[in-house]
Amino acid sequence: MPMPRWWARMNKWTFNPRELAKGERPVIIHVGRRSGREYQTPLDAHAVDGGYLFVPVYGVNSDWVRNVLAAGSARLRTGGTEVVVTKPRLIDEATAFALLPEGTQRPPKWLKLEQYLLTDLAASAH
Repeated sequence: MPMPRWWARMNKWTFNPRELAKGERPVIIHVGRRSGREYQTPLDAHAVDGGYLFVPVYGVNSDWVRNVLAAGSARLRTGGTEVVVTKPRLIDEATAFALLPEGTQRPPKWLKLEQYLLTDLAASAH
């Protein structure tokens, strides 16, 4: 079971602003599917061949996951650069873990995450 929704709501107002200010974690920049507002959410993102794998610790019903799926793309700020990610899709745990390099820290088993978000990198316009 992913982290409880009440914890996500609390983090939105406490943890996230501090993490954004530090600038150390990957940040997904996404557009609200109803509001049209731009949001920034710090999260776990792992570079994989041709894209990024995201760990939705609050589950795939989190606003940021639903926003990215609805929009079909987002921006990801990581390591001092910003990239566009496209073609978001949910994948199962076995598929996700097969994409990660050996030794990559996995989410705790007690979270019982069943789905992950995989995206492609947008082709750069040179």
